[in-house]
Amino acid sequence: MNDSRNRISRSDALKGIIVLPALAVGFGALTLEAEAAKASKASVKYQSHPKGSQKCAGCRFFIKGKTASANGACQVVAGSISPNGWCVSWAKK
Repeated sequence: MNDSRNRISRSDALKGIIVLPALAVGFGALTLEAEAAKASKASVKYQSHPKGSQKCAGCRFFIKGKTASANGACQVVAGSISPNGWCVSWAKK
């Protein structure tokens, strides 16, 4: 059986070939903008060791790494973040 409703025209295929990379580039730009919008480590006085009982692993902005001891990320600070680190943006979970 030849079902013409399921066929994709050459022009539709070419449109897809053009649109998909453009979407990927746009998504990549959004990711870079989000990272650029984060504070620098220096501006928040980031340190790789805790301040008393306060450490990144206990902060609401910390994004865990692959393991409990692996570096992770932060919602407000750019770069790799130690779970044992601390900065002035620290907020209890």
